[in-house]
Amino acid sequence: MIVCDVGPRDGLQNEPETLEPSARAELAARLAAAGLPRVEVVSFVRDDRVPQMAGAEEVAALLPRNGTEWSGLVLNERGYERFRATGLDRLNLTVAATDSFSRRNANASRDEALAATGRMLERAGSDGVPATVTVSVAFGCPFEGAVDPAVVRGIVERLSGTDEVVLADTIGVATPSSVRSLVKQTGAAGFHGHNTRNTGYANALAAVEAGATVLDASVGGIGGCPFAPRATGNVATEDLVYLLEGEGVETGVDLDALIGVSQWLAGVLGRTLPGYVYRAGRATTPAASRRSTSAGE
Repeated sequence: MIVCDVGPRDGLQNEPETLEPSARAELAARLAAAGLPRVEVVSFVRDDRVPQMAGAEEVAALLPRNGTEWSGLVLNERGYERFRATGLDRLNLTVAATDSFSRRNANASRDEALAATGRMLERAGSDGVPATVTVSVAFGCPFEGAVDPAVVRGIVERLSGTDEVVLADTIGVATPSSVRSLVKQTGAAGFHGHNTRNTGYANALAAVEAGATVLDASVGGIGGCPFAPRATGNVATEDLVYLLEGEGVETGVDLDALIGVSQWLAGVLGRTLPGYVYRAGRATTPAASRRSTSAGE
């Protein structure tokens, strides 16, 4: 299972604090040292529009080359040029399942965004760069409501040939049955869940059951979505890793080290983060826990 930590980008981009590039690079390096196989580190956007992502090139230049796959989000062809100049490993593109969200998020219609994505995918293919396309608001949109699964299937079909497609529950409205069904219908490789309504972890397990091999999560559960009212909270990476490993799904992540990263980040940000496992710590074995509970009862 590939767990991709999106905290340095999707997490910090939606937090009130603005960290210096050196601090963001250190966060990414700490995640890599904890065994995260992939980390989304930057977004190539205008610094004045998204100050939390300012200095993307500086962040990229400070990253260790230690086997972790570094991913960068690109919104347009100018961003692609910047991405290529940094030498990051994986291109991340996003298209919205609804026209309203696309216009708010990308300042383009859904069809315009799909066309631009197609052009960048062609360039990435020519350049030998692996690419992921995330379909945002795949389960529900804050402006249009529930999204017809047939619409998402159509988008994924238009992305045929893409290295990897990830379905995103951007506003945290999905439930396990809907995630399981849509991952199966589309054959999507991955799932990006938000825990806005406390279903994110159950949804992640449902995605795995349906065949997903990539799960996005954010260290400490930081982040959300600035274009979706009340859409708080990415799934916390350490909570997800704890759950997956308890269910017998191998991640290759050092949970204790990852807990340490969240504790460090909480100190940097000066507040308690939304995640739970970094505060509660690693549990005793399930068998021991059951014996303790029975004795107490």
